[in-house]
Amino acid sequence: MPTKKLALPTTQTWHLDDATADIWTQAAHLGHRKKYVKGTVIYRQGEQGFTFYFLLAGRVQVSIFQHDGAEFILEVMGPGSMFGESPAVEGDSRIATAITVEDADLIEFDIRAIFDAIPTRPELAVSLMRIIALKQRVLASRIQYLALPKPEMRIGELLARLADLYGEVHDGRTLISIALTHEQIAAMTGATRVTVTRALKRLTDLGVIELKQRRIWVIDRSRLLG
Repeated sequence: MPTKKLALPTTQTWHLDDATADIWTQAAHLGHRKKYVKGTVIYRQGEQGFTFYFLLAGRVQVSIFQHDGAEFILEVMGPGSMFGESPAVEGDSRIATAITVEDADLIEFDIRAIFDAIPTRPELAVSLMRIIALKQRVLASRIQYLALPKPEMRIGELLARLADLYGEVHDGRTLISIALTHEQIAAMTGATRVTVTRALKRLTDLGVIELKQRRIWVIDRSRLLG
């Protein structure tokens, strides 16, 4: 994973390793550089789309909205991440909505231009396959825990993943070096804020985590996942 970056108020839950990210920055000439202000909808759930995006700066929230307006946050994409690639490859409708939660600088790629470039740039195809496979693996893990009735396990899966992304080990404990609000955790785990508060307290009482100055310390990672 990339070197840890300075935490921003909005938590990112996804980015690529440096080698994969470099492939897409080097392919920037195949796309179009775009800038969006905070609060801009890049694409909407249900829309047809042949474009996908590589984020250079800022944060983009990818969410699924239910018919009653309820929102489930799939990921918060940070610099060095890609989103929208699966519907573009399939030529299908978007399964989620992407909204900037900070001013964002990104490269928009049209999958048809990428297909045309693949004969001379096969690494693009390999990279796309790896990214899609990695996202499927992460999503499968999240689905596994979202299906469980215990909120502690759903929250534990998220904390374990963020510990892998941003963990700083100190004396055998792992600090998740970004600030997380209870509202953010709730939206990313399909729980209510009250449930998140209770679950974090229970994990604290069990000695699995420690909460200190709006940061989460993982004391026993093996018990995060039950």
